[in-house]
Amino acid sequence: MIKNRFLSNLLLSFIWVAITGTFSVENFLFGFLLAFGLLWIVSTDRQENAYFLRGPKIIAFIFFFLKELIKANIEVAYDVITPKHYMQPGIIQIPLDAKTDLEITLLANLITLTPGTLSLDVSEDKKVLYVHAMYVKDREAFIADIKNGFERRLLEITR
Repeated sequence: MIKNRFLSNLLLSFIWVAITGTFSVENFLFGFLLAFGLLWIVSTDRQENAYFLRGPKIIAFIFFFLKELIKANIEVAYDVITPKHYMQPGIIQIPLDAKTDLEITLLANLITLTPGTLSLDVSEDKKVLYVHAMYVKDREAFIADIKNGFERRLLEITR
């Protein structure tokens, strides 16, 4: 059902671009949002339709990830260009609420994509993720940031 709604949304977006004759990213995004709104209006089962619930969460997650990515890049770049190093490296055990292989893999990859952090391993029982971080001022705060940031938002999308 989600795939059908998404493909319908893409098709309507391309139709919008073809009708307007303006082939730009902005026009496509506008058409995508317009099609999303139209599909939502004509949908009869809004409460049961996961596409309309997950779509905004995915967009919010992308913006959250970009914010975290920029913040981490600035922190690492500042540490590199200044004479004093502010690194406080450590390996942290993060207890996982993610249960499936897909959820754990996505979480580990998102953490690794963020500069200054690297996912090292997952425990045999898949309850702990080991992460190396360059800046660990407070272990509990670091764990809370991952759990309340990446993991919580990721689980909202995948479940």
